[in-house]
Order: sequence, then structure tokens, then C-alpha cells
Amino acid sequence: MTSQTLNSPTADQIRRAPKVLLHDHLDGGLRPGTIIELARDAGYEALPETEPDKLGIWFREAADSGSLERYLETFAHTCAVMQSRDALFRVAAECAQDLAEDGVVYAEVRYAPEQHLEGGLGLEEVVEAVNDGFREGERRAREDGHRIRVGALLTAMRHAARALEIAELANAYRDRGVVGFDIAGAEAGFPPTRHLDAFEYLKRENNHFTIHAGEAFGLPSIWQALQWCGADRLGHGVRIIDDIEVADDGTVTLGRLAAYVRDKRIPLEMCPTSNLQTGAADSIAEHPIGLLRKLHFRATVNTDNRLMSGTSMSREFELLTEAFGYTLDDMQWFTVNAMKSAFIPFDERLAMINDVIKPGYAELKSEWLFRQTATTGN
Repeated sequence: MTSQTLNSPTADQIRRAPKVLLHDHLDGGLRPGTIIELARDAGYEALPETEPDKLGIWFREAADSGSLERYLETFAHTCAVMQSRDALFRVAAECAQDLAEDGVVYAEVRYAPEQHLEGGLGLEEVVEAVNDGFREGERRAREDGHRIRVGALLTAMRHAARALEIAELANAYRDRGVVGFDIAGAEAGFPPTRHLDAFEYLKRENNHFTIHAGEAFGLPSIWQALQWCGADRLGHGVRIIDDIEVADDGTVTLGRLAAYVRDKRIPLEMCPTSNLQTGAADSIAEHPIGLLRKLHFRATVNTDNRLMSGTSMSREFELLTEAFGYTLDDMQWFTVNAMKSAFIPFDERLAMINDVIKPGYAELKSEWLFRQTATTGN
């Protein structure tokens, strides 16, 4: 048996493998049944379906438009039912539970506090409700035999004018459950440079931030996020492929921006299924992550919006394994990349890699020995 064969993960192994998630939206990962119950409690009557299975299908189909703008419209419904402390607490707790059950051991989950004020909550109350929910979800996960740590990323909407305010909020809660800052929303027409004051503030405070860039828009978005704003990571960054040329003989030439991204080990928060939905890639097999993995970019695997994409971390790895023949070694490579790129202190990242991730994959990779014994009877 070859190493490739021995390390090819089964669906069960993928689910049990320790995984790290850096790009997941809280308002994009609700359980359909929870949406229906919260809508009923809030008197929200605009849901397109009132049965969980049908509602889940509606979200996936609505997101399968190939347009980022249309994709973002689906969030009107989820945000509408996340306007109270109880709702935010519940959604956050269930998020942590769902991720832990899927084998995620560390996650950074992002949301925009400014989108949850219609019920009368203040920004601080939103953050505290979500933080409390994450802690409750971690506790429930432990009771179920799972381990997970969840950090929050506070997002500012790039079409609005509250980025500095949200950045200050992220800094105020940086030692109380919030690990960094983000901007999100439609890229075209709303460059990250509109929010330079927020990024300059965060840099002065030695705080971490990621920027959605290079998803629906191209290289200029990535260049601005890095060279003007100073992003620590790129949310998606899939369009970096536009600066990489592959000749007919297989020779690869990196443009200056792509070379910079690789040389500086800038993490790419790649979300394969979501990228297909927004038209950033035509298929998993054609997704740039395959080439970027071969070229040793700091690529990571993420879910983006589990509800809209009908996905999970396990599902993303299953698709990549099927498309590219990835092994447990590849899964470990992506996972260690993500943990190295997390916004928690270095010693905590290192402990997670050495004490949780590497031992977890070593155990999975050794299982073939016991399967072989059981099969041969030796």
C-alpha cells in the first residue's frame, strides 16, 4: 500500500480530523429550524419558507446565482431574526456546537454588530450577547465530548461609515472574546481604502485585522488591502490567481503581487463552495486552491456561510479530496496553515498545533495499521 492510499481520508476520518476555521459568518450559519422559531418569536413574517428543509433549500438555491450581490441579499432574513440578546446568544451557542460536532477545534467567527441594532440593542450589548453565546456553545460541546475554542471577529460593512467605530469596539473587547476586525460587503465600488482611518487605528493599537479582498473584484482589491491598509490576512483572495501565469509546458510565473503574497506568507482565507456560488471559480476541480497548494501559498480552507452554501468544514475537505486527491497529510497542511494564521497569541497557536492538531492527524493516519490487521486476521 502506498502512502497516498494509506492517507486518503474517509468521510468519517474527515469529520473526526481536527480542523481550524478562519472565515465563517455568524449570520450565514444559522440552523433553518432556528430561523423559523426566531422569526415566529420576533413576529417576522417575510420568510420565503416555513419548513426547515424547504427553507434550507431556498437559501442554497438563492445563493447559487453566480452574483455576490444576490448572494448577500439572503442575509436580510438571517439578520432580521438576530435583533435581540436571546436570539444572538442562541445563534452563537448553536454555531459553536455545530462547528465542534464537525471536528472544528478552533474557529474565528465574524459578524457585523451594526446589523443587529434594530431591536434596541447597543453595540456593546450585541458583542456581549454573542460572546456569551460562544462560551455557552463551548460548554455544551464539552458536555458532548467535543473541544472547541471560538474567537469573534467584528466586521464593519464596507458600504457604511462605521468602520472606525467598530474597530474601536474590537479593540475594547480584544481580551474578552474578540480576536480581530474585518470589513465585508460588496467589493465593487467600495474599496478598502475608504476605511483607512480604521486600519491605521488598529495598527497603532497593535491589533489584528483581515479584509475581504479578491473575491468578486480582482487584483486591485488585494493590492489595496495589503499595501494601503496593511491587512494581516486576505478574506478569500482567490483572484490572486490572476497574477499567476501557467505556460503550456507547465512552467509557472508569478507576478509581483502574487510573489509578494507567497513570499510574505500572507494567509488566504479560501472558501471553495462559496467561491463557486459567487462566480469566482467554475468548479471545485478548477478552483485556484489546487494550484496555490502546489505553489505553497499560505492557503486555508473555510466555509464562509454554511447555511447559504449548504456546507461544513468536512464537506469542503470532502470536495477537495475528491477533486485533487488530497490525503490526510494535505488536510493537516491546510489546518496547520490556518492555526499559524489565527489571531490568538503565538504560544497558544503553537500549543494547539503540537498538542491537538498533530496528534489528531497522527492517530488518524495510523488507523490503517489496525484496519489492515483486522482484514488479514494477523
